[in-house]
Amino acid sequence: MTPKERANRSAAAMWAGDKASAWVGMEITHVDEGKATLTLKIREEHCNGHGIGHGGVTFMLADSAFAFACNSRNVATVAQHNSINFLAPARLGDTLTATAVETTLKGRSGITDVTVTNQSGEKIALFRGASRALGSALFEE
Repeated sequence: MTPKERANRSAAAMWAGDKASAWVGMEITHVDEGKATLTLKIREEHCNGHGIGHGGVTFMLADSAFAFACNSRNVATVAQHNSINFLAPARLGDTLTATAVETTLKGRSGITDVTVTNQSGEKIALFRGASRALGSALFEE
């Protein structure tokens, strides 16, 4: 199995149980070893009292992209800690894209950076996640 095939199978196995990402309206547009891209169109229910995209929704999109990237090797992996910097507001009708790239993997620990942009390519947020592999497989190889 190629790394790309493994990443696709890992994503399919995770997506089957990921009710939260589907419920909020996310879509996976790309996965590969250590990489994932997810999108989300900002709807009314994603907006806060200021009429802009809720930061928690942006964080959730980035966190999901992080999860699909760091689980792409068919090893169950969870977050140790995450942080996000909000750079610009998401607006109603925007399509956000979260692009995750694993930058470091050493033993069971990894670091993945996620850039969230809108449909114009404007950076909305920068997210960094630290991961820890649990060791079990997502699917049987």
